[in-house]
Amino acid sequence: MRGGEVIELVSDVGGGKTTFVKTLAKGFGSADAVASPSFTISREYVSGDKIMYHFDFYRLTDPGIVANELAEAVGDRKGVVVVEWANIVENVLPVERVTINIRNTGDTTRELELLYPDSLAYLIPDNA
Repeated sequence: MRGGEVIELVSDVGGGKTTFVKTLAKGFGSADAVASPSFTISREYVSGDKIMYHFDFYRLTDPGIVANELAEAVGDRKGVVVVEWANIVENVLPVERVTINIRNTGDTTRELELLYPDSLAYLIPDNA
């Protein structure tokens, strides 16, 4: 990840979104502990001069001022933004983003569907 990317994670409760973010943060180069931001709404993970912003809007019916925080993060060219339960902030997210649909297919297995524009194809391995 170069910075400036936005990734939307979509799944049911317990679908594996936070587990996915743990792996993503590790690949990003962050040694920070990753936890679900369901109660805190947002968390940050640092890697060198870059930062990963992790938002979870599950408990909100209205994003309120947190939408402003999200908008600032989206505008951070050194930041990577990961959003869970993005339906209430759809108007804040850029059209040019990666959407990952996670479907639980068993106790420990998941099926991923990746939707992304050509401009972000560099994020997706050839075998995805």
